[in-house]
Amino acid sequence: MTSYQPRSKGLNTSRRDVLALGAAAMAGACVAGSGAKRFVAARGADRARPQPGQPIRIGIVGMGAPSTPAMGFAHLQRFCALAKAGNENVQVVAISDCAKPYLERGVEFAAREQGLDVKGYRDYRDLLARDDLHGVLVATPEHWHAQISIDAMMKGIDVYCEKPMTYDLEQALALRATVNANPQNVFQCGTQFLQHRKYWKARELIASGAIGKPTFSQTSYCRNSKNGEWLYGIDDKVVPGEMLDWDMWCGPAGKQPFDPAVFFRWRRYKTWSSGIVGDLLVHVTTPLVYALDQGWPTRVTASGGHYVDHAMENFDQVNLTVEFEKGHTMTIAGSTCNETGVETLVRGHEANLYLASNDCVLRPEHIFAEEKEEQTFVSPAMPVQNDQDAHRLHWMQCMRTREKAIGDVDTASKVMVIVDLAHRSMFEGCAWSFDPATMTARRA
Repeated sequence: MTSYQPRSKGLNTSRRDVLALGAAAMAGACVAGSGAKRFVAARGADRARPQPGQPIRIGIVGMGAPSTPAMGFAHLQRFCALAKAGNENVQVVAISDCAKPYLERGVEFAAREQGLDVKGYRDYRDLLARDDLHGVLVATPEHWHAQISIDAMMKGIDVYCEKPMTYDLEQALALRATVNANPQNVFQCGTQFLQHRKYWKARELIASGAIGKPTFSQTSYCRNSKNGEWLYGIDDKVVPGEMLDWDMWCGPAGKQPFDPAVFFRWRRYKTWSSGIVGDLLVHVTTPLVYALDQGWPTRVTASGGHYVDHAMENFDQVNLTVEFEKGHTMTIAGSTCNETGVETLVRGHEANLYLASNDCVLRPEHIFAEEKEEQTFVSPAMPVQNDQDAHRLHWMQCMRTREKAIGDVDTASKVMVIVDLAHRSMFEGCAWSFDPATMTARRA
């Protein structure tokens, strides 16, 4: 049996990586013993929280290239819009990006839209050194998510971390240890489908026994393109030197030769991303894991293929089977070569929950039709027009109330078990198992 070795080069037990955690007081360092891995995290600093009537002051790390989705810049735009609309008193006062033109674009936009003095930083650690920030949003490529989030938490700063929460399982467990050691901070993972109330109702119904034992669920995230997925435009002017701190971009992954295709299209490469699994499937998997509440995933079997996009290193079609510790099986389909997915559905011994629409529909199994009635639970309207804005507002509300965010670290860590083990299963051709008692994974 082969035990788990992290796919990342960061946040593991090597001397280099432990030293890299210096500012984080060895937060997330891994201690091995008796076959288990125990993640030890320190308590970070305390800082002032936003008071009533006071603006929430945030920084954003990672703006992104205009030719890509540029999620950091998109977040910046929406925070400014939410403030203008009166949805929340929020100010984006600090921005970091290792690429000069994207940093300047963000700073100029933020200053113009808000009428504020906005500072830009090539090194995110200089941003975190500020003593006036309440929160930071991490929108970098996924190999940086864990380190920046840990560093922010140790500074006492609340964190919104984009999905997937981390690059691999080792990083996820290190970050989880840090978040759990610092309950005074708010942490939220950016899986906005959690804001759909149908999943809240499904969780309530499942917990109440309304469908009997939940046995089998299914979901998918499928889309299509003519030439291939994530083929974002490459800007030949952005190269290492004045325009780009390439070593900073590589960060926890270690120094690598510069490759513009990797810089602009990193989701296509398995050494930088899990592709469909981490970038797309987390959207639909996270709320289903939350609704089911069936404990940790314990076994993952996955397959993938290059059916249309043969140039992409990651697969363009994936299929996952996930087993959970309380006795439940979930199947997940993902594609970037066909847009027709499967209906989101939870099957129970006594009834089924249909979640394909905005509502939650309970339909009894035939043999229980005389005991249960079909019911439709209509989801209330969101406080804003889209789920991403709802998720941003939820994070800021939690920053004010100090409540736990719905996109919590434990749910995100369970999803990362699925992401990491599925990625391994696809490329290694075997199932992988996870032991919640020892928090270790190995080939099944």
